[in-house]
Amino acid sequence: MLVSLSGIGPRTLHRCAELAAELDRRKVPLSLLFAPQLAGTPAVTEWVRTRVRRGDGLLLHGYDHRIAPAHRPHLGRKAEFAALPAHEARLRLIAAQAAFDRAGLTADGFAPPRWLASRGTLEALRGQGFRLCADVGAIHDLETGAVHRARVQDFANHNQRTETVRCFALVLASARAARRGGLVRLGIDAMDLTRPGLRQALFDAVDVALENRAFGTTYQSLTASPRGTTRTSVPSGARLVNNP
Repeated sequence: MLVSLSGIGPRTLHRCAELAAELDRRKVPLSLLFAPQLAGTPAVTEWVRTRVRRGDGLLLHGYDHRIAPAHRPHLGRKAEFAALPAHEARLRLIAAQAAFDRAGLTADGFAPPRWLASRGTLEALRGQGFRLCADVGAIHDLETGAVHRARVQDFANHNQRTETVRCFALVLASARAARRGGLVRLGIDAMDLTRPGLRQALFDAVDVALENRAFGTTYQSLTASPRGTTRTSVPSGARLVNNP
């Protein structure tokens, strides 16, 4: 089971810390999706460093999340790396890696904003020495070419009218995947932690997966483990993330 957290910033840091503490009690590591350009304060970066030292995973989460006018939108895919050719993706990755270096961080994994990465981005990632890329439908091992197929389940594009349904679907998808021995991928944006229903649904999804013999890991550990290649199924019909 992989649990990722994005949207880490000054206004959400206390909620991120609360989430991390709850998962620590469950012995489930977080995978932190972090864009240092958007961190805001040194305290945020220091918290990320501390969590990584304690065993959480870290993935580069884009550069500044801006969409170039020339690529807005491409078939409705509105995200920083969704439609970039390789040379433009490479320039953004170089800038993002430099920001990571200045922050005293290192990451060999990449999770694009909104989980959307173009083929050019995958090519650029290989050229920049990244080991993995996690997109909306799979985790790409950029060294071996292996693809671990499992759709990330989160609350993207939710609204209050559908919140209850999405919460139920998240827990159901987690239970189904875990019972089948599949890979459970859960994700939450830190802003969603302000909504008690979404927060509780995430914990319920984690708990039901653990009850069905899933165990927590990070994206880096998954691609490093031969066992990771066998746990790639995901239930059909439980789709909380819509391709933009």
